[in-house]
Amino acid sequence: MIAAAEVEPLTVSDGEALDAYSRAVVGAVEKVGPAVVHLEVSGVAVPSGRGGRAPADTKGTGSGFFFTPDGFLLTNSHVVHGAREVRATFVDGATHLAYPVGDDPSTDLAVLKVDHAAPAFAALGDAARIRQGQLVIAIGNPLGFQATVTAGVVSALGRTMRSQSGRLIDGVIQTDAALNPGNSGGPLVNARAEVVGVNTAIIAGAQGICFAVPANTAQFVASRLIRDGRVRRSYIGVVGQTIALTRRHAQRFHLAVQGGVLVTDVAPNGPAARAGLRPRDIIIGLETGVVGSVDDLQRQLTEELIGRDAELSILRAGTQQILRVRPAEIDMA
Repeated sequence: MIAAAEVEPLTVSDGEALDAYSRAVVGAVEKVGPAVVHLEVSGVAVPSGRGGRAPADTKGTGSGFFFTPDGFLLTNSHVVHGAREVRATFVDGATHLAYPVGDDPSTDLAVLKVDHAAPAFAALGDAARIRQGQLVIAIGNPLGFQATVTAGVVSALGRTMRSQSGRLIDGVIQTDAALNPGNSGGPLVNARAEVVGVNTAIIAGAQGICFAVPANTAQFVASRLIRDGRVRRSYIGVVGQTIALTRRHAQRFHLAVQGGVLVTDVAPNGPAARAGLRPRDIIIGLETGVVGSVDDLQRQLTEELIGRDAELSILRAGTQQILRVRPAEIDMA
């Protein structure tokens, strides 16, 4: 048993610890807050329910933030996708039109451009360096309340989330920093005032379960959107479903996972059809990557594979075969 005299007293009082926490939050907000804008979105006509488009004008709001000094804004795709007009209101109350640069529903990210000098811009940090339990601050405009700040911790790392396009977003950050409708597109910031994520989603009906797309993903996507106006991805032209393989098959063919993609249909004249892929084939690998699910296949169909031959590993009638496939670029028009 440790005697009471052997226990060293705390060197930092509760009050001093609270002051340190407050200083971290205040310092981050003072640096990043001026870069955050309130987005007012005028949308396109909504579906009428009779196969047409109703003339009703939809309105929406969200958040965004400058990440370059020359007026480029990051926000969520779902905030501005299909918008006819977007207005950005700065912290000083000034309002300017924001023009679309590019939109990527597969990662729920979009870039806008304002033809006005940014009052401040937020640096994108390295989300790979953050740790569970770390302090994070969310800045945005929930429910129209401009420049609202909430703070919490990183609840979990490495989550996956399904985007509106059906693809998985990997490496999603889970936080308990309170988010509400209107926070979407705002920055998630660490104590060094670096943006580690773009706030994107909440779990309806839950408390303290919120998600942000990691800054590393945002950095990659934003660079492609500014360069090309889109993120280029490849496809091979198959319809398939994830299936489980028997342990016997996995051992026989030395597979790293006990799953694959069962091909149910092949697009005529598509890359897969030209490679000789058939319905009932099971895709288990693409190039050097293992394919254990439809999501694995989608992740590996990147820009780098567009227009070049790649090895497609399949199981057909109990044998393993290698086909040569040349993925094509997805037409997002």
